[in-house]
Amino acid sequence: MSENQKKDSYKIAWLPGDGIGIEVLEAAKIVLDKVNLNAEYIHGDIGWEFWRTEGDALPQRTIDLLKTVDAAMFGAITSKPVKAAEEELVPELKGKGLVYRSPIVRMRQMFDLYTCLRPCKSYPGNPLNYKENIDLVVFRENTEDLYAGVEFNPVPDELVEVLKNISKPFSAFSTLSKGEFAISCKINTKKGSDKIIRAAFQYARKHNRKKVTIVHKANVVRATDGLFLDVAKEVAKDYPEIIFDEANVDAITMWLLKNPHNYDVLVAPNLYGDIISDLCAQMVGGLGFGCSGNIGNELAVFEPTHGSAPKYAGMYKVNPIATILAAKMMLDWLGETEKANLIENATAAVIKEGKVRTYDMGGNSTTLEIAEEIAKKI
Repeated sequence: MSENQKKDSYKIAWLPGDGIGIEVLEAAKIVLDKVNLNAEYIHGDIGWEFWRTEGDALPQRTIDLLKTVDAAMFGAITSKPVKAAEEELVPELKGKGLVYRSPIVRMRQMFDLYTCLRPCKSYPGNPLNYKENIDLVVFRENTEDLYAGVEFNPVPDELVEVLKNISKPFSAFSTLSKGEFAISCKINTKKGSDKIIRAAFQYARKHNRKKVTIVHKANVVRATDGLFLDVAKEVAKDYPEIIFDEANVDAITMWLLKNPHNYDVLVAPNLYGDIISDLCAQMVGGLGFGCSGNIGNELAVFEPTHGSAPKYAGMYKVNPIATILAAKMMLDWLGETEKANLIENATAAVIKEGKVRTYDMGGNSTTLEIAEEIAKKI
């Protein structure tokens, strides 16, 4: 994971998506305009409507756009199960074998955005804080593991025969009829594990963090999680000044709730990282405060971790702070540290003051009123 050098101007892909994604990006734009970032914001088509009408939630034209920009801001997309997604296709696309895949997962894999960086920080004055002074950073591997997309339902006969011959535990399932079971492959590589774990240690070194905790379940998922843990132990040797810690994924959820101050930087395979980052986000206010960066060596896509919340679409009532903090993360990645700090400090001031709050924080301010108040403080 690398950060860019500061430039005179930038090209930013603007990917609102669906539902409240459109509204929270509108709020983020108010704040970005206030810090006078010299950027061209280029709209990109993404989301449910493009799946429904084109059979592709991430059209090729948007992929081509992402190849030309410095970074991207992403709102939120609606995702539905495969069968439900197929039912919503326009009539001329039905029956063509099209399969819905999450656009953000595709972007992560296509552009090798191997780091999902999710800072979780409790800002003073937030009535939703679980405890004060929480400051955790989650590094989630972003391209492998159970999100690799290697899945079978129904399971092909050839695969059943192979597994019967090479896997004794599979015998318990081998007599099941086709359609009675499904298989998802958990794939972790040495290279992928090394990249995400090394990114976590490099972040800890750069930001004077004291400890990196590896999250796994190697005592049960011995092959893939065992590989992840083995790589972590090797990488840790290159950072002797940083405390190396490890925890089972089930145990870490308990210990994080008991004493989040015992942890600093956490790094995990894809699924575990997704789960614990939501837990950490809830401890600092919920998904309205959950910001995320999908970061590779050449491109980074920044987003709130919440979904598209269709029931709130068009109401401008949801909390935009997650998206505004994601914009702050984007500025950090672009090398615009001063502007990033202006946004974070203004956001912290609005939270602490408590006069302008959305419904989740006990107020009745709108999405854009929050953004406008933050912009005033810059």
